[in-house]
Amino acid sequence: MWTRRACLAGLTSLAACGRDPAPAGDYQPSYADAPAGAEGELLFAVHPLHNPAKLFEVYGPLVDWLNRQLPEARLKLQASRNYEEFERQLQQRRFAFALPNPYQTLLASRHGYRVFAKMGDDESFRGILLLRRDGPVHAIADLRGRAISFPARSALAATMMPQYFLHRHGLPLAAYEQRYVGSQESAIMNTVLGNTAAASTWPLPWRAFQREHPDEAARLVQAWQTDTLPNNALVARDDVPAALVARLRQLLLELHRHAEGQVLLARIPLTLFEGADEATYRPVRQFMDEFERSVRGVQG
Repeated sequence: MWTRRACLAGLTSLAACGRDPAPAGDYQPSYADAPAGAEGELLFAVHPLHNPAKLFEVYGPLVDWLNRQLPEARLKLQASRNYEEFERQLQQRRFAFALPNPYQTLLASRHGYRVFAKMGDDESFRGILLLRRDGPVHAIADLRGRAISFPARSALAATMMPQYFLHRHGLPLAAYEQRYVGSQESAIMNTVLGNTAAASTWPLPWRAFQREHPDEAARLVQAWQTDTLPNNALVARDDVPAALVARLRQLLLELHRHAEGQVLLARIPLTLFEGADEATYRPVRQFMDEFERSVRGVQG
């Protein structure tokens, strides 16, 4: 595990250069451009919710637990270096299972993936904008001509929803500089360091940052939040046996019912996984249509 000092040094470095720190800890990353796993190994990919080290710290124990419950299959947790790489590999049908964001869920459905569950806690799937407490920004209009750090162009809660919110409140995209810095942690840290006037993220990484870096988090204040959408999906490729998908779904949906599962959920943090299908994400499709019509395109 990182020490707090080492972790902060890594965060400072990534904020300066817009890249994630090298992975550390017990769960070593398998990147999406690595050779495919051994026969019988099914890739389980999580979109870049965190930098790779943090992602493996959070989701590694869950995948290990699932493997102990699934003697008929072996899941291998997979990291992608950025959102674009994750989306490219989804389109290439590389992953057997994936946890994409809701926008990426729409992309996945075009390439033979089916929704079988989702993260609960939809009230947390919203964008938030953070400011420095000692900074010059006090109203949305004060962001005009300034820089805002975002994790990635295709991050839904942390990028697109805040950009739509700002647009609706009189601050179009052309009125401020967008800096896409690669991860949630980097977006936050850029504002801590004063590189940007505001950080755009969503509640889960902000809570993690507050817990792990309280002194730095104390320099920031949450100024605005967006409306909500359905949370991140769990999808399975259409050639994965239906019995295996059903068993994995059952294991995930029952996690909150036992002590071991509650510990695994708390690492995310999440209250529960819940059932879902393609119809669950119709509000996301409606949002994307409006976003691309009024704010910007997403791809390219």
